[in-house]
Amino acid sequence: MNLVESNSETIKKASEIIRHGGLVAFPTETVYGLGADGLNSIAVAKIFEAKKRPSFNPLILHIADKNYLHNLVEYKDTRVDNLISKFWPGPLTLVLPKKDIVPDIVTAGNPTVAVRMPNHPIALELINESRTPIAAPSANKFGHLSPTTAKHVQKYLGDKVDLILDGGKSFVGVESTIIQYHEGGFYLLRHGGLAKEEIEKEIGEIKSGKIDVNKPNSPGQLPFHYSPNTPLHFYNESLLDSNKKIGLISFQKNKIDFSFSSQKVLSQTGDLREAASNLFLFLHEMEKENLDLILIEPVEEKGLGRAIMDRLRKATYRHTNQ
Repeated sequence: MNLVESNSETIKKASEIIRHGGLVAFPTETVYGLGADGLNSIAVAKIFEAKKRPSFNPLILHIADKNYLHNLVEYKDTRVDNLISKFWPGPLTLVLPKKDIVPDIVTAGNPTVAVRMPNHPIALELINESRTPIAAPSANKFGHLSPTTAKHVQKYLGDKVDLILDGGKSFVGVESTIIQYHEGGFYLLRHGGLAKEEIEKEIGEIKSGKIDVNKPNSPGQLPFHYSPNTPLHFYNESLLDSNKKIGLISFQKNKIDFSFSSQKVLSQTGDLREAASNLFLFLHEMEKENLDLILIEPVEEKGLGRAIMDRLRKATYRHTNQ
């Protein structure tokens, strides 16, 4: 059994696995990550193999000390420092020009690298004990639902991981927001757990980043991702069929007159933070209920609602573009 409760002893064991080139799944505030020594190319290659992740899709390096960033990247804009001071540790990833110490396999050959400092005590202790930045995408099979519990990791990756640290449910529930600094400007590459509006209060307007799906410069830029095996669609009355087992995920409460086989509400109070935290958890639960179809109501695209809708568009892509 490679799933263990997180404590000082198991974290120390996990750090030894990282230092010796192995794989460890660990909790962060966003989702669970699949970690390897970010400066060890052979170890990082194991991440791609375990996830069946395309090698052209870059990874994020996780650090535990803000000052360590300067070992990995180069920049001279104080606005970057302002973001780090305000939002690290937290669900913000910065894409910056990399130094040669960062292996090309981490960046998929790009001259930039994505870096963040997670806001989770287990993640930070693991990085500190490992004495290296940890490369870590979400700990799932590529294209499938993001894991927000250790059990989700075990379901997807099983014995492909040397150790899974159980630290409870991820409290943000969606991946980090990704911002690129390029030639004096800031560009949004992925909506995530930190609202765009909060970032713009610190540095002014953020532009929409240009995305090349054939050569992404950060994670989360492909049109498909985060998909359950059960067909998932945004709610449409035409999809209701009394001969099918259908699940419904509502934002606040169900107002639809239909006999659903399963129903869940993301947030009774309309709290987008609670909704984001429950999103992948509810999709995992419904995936196990042998449904023919899952329908989900869209949420308003403001604040964290943008991150939720970004995930849902990518989650429904596989089932609506076949």
